[in-house]
Amino acid sequence: MNAYEEYMREMARPMREELTNAGFDELTTPESVDQFMAENKESALVVINSVCGCAAGLARPAAIASLTGDKKPSKLVTVFAGQDREATSRMREYFEGTEPSSPSMALVKDGKLQYFIPREQIEGFEVEEIMTQLTDAYSKYC
Repeated sequence: MNAYEEYMREMARPMREELTNAGFDELTTPESVDQFMAENKESALVVINSVCGCAAGLARPAAIASLTGDKKPSKLVTVFAGQDREATSRMREYFEGTEPSSPSMALVKDGKLQYFIPREQIEGFEVEEIMTQLTDAYSKYC
């Protein structure tokens, strides 16, 4: 790992920990993504994390806050765009019909995309509006 990669990994650590401390499991390799998608039969929230401001100020807080209700996904996972590139790319392959987007959030079940929130529905919105998108999806798919 070169000095730049090391620096970026260190800078991203608190951004990773914000989700892992909230119960999200990190998928850092294409193999871990494939294993999760093949074996998980329950509803799962997937957060494609990012270093950008809308991930910090909107996506991560909304994802975490959306988990307080009774109806929520059984599993929580995350991949980190720009950090774990291969894992992120592999996860995006499961999101058929969507454009790559960072940050973004998806609800998956049985290896299939159920609901997707792209960056365009995160950036410029309030945390509460994003939470509502998620909780509405949980009501429908969880």
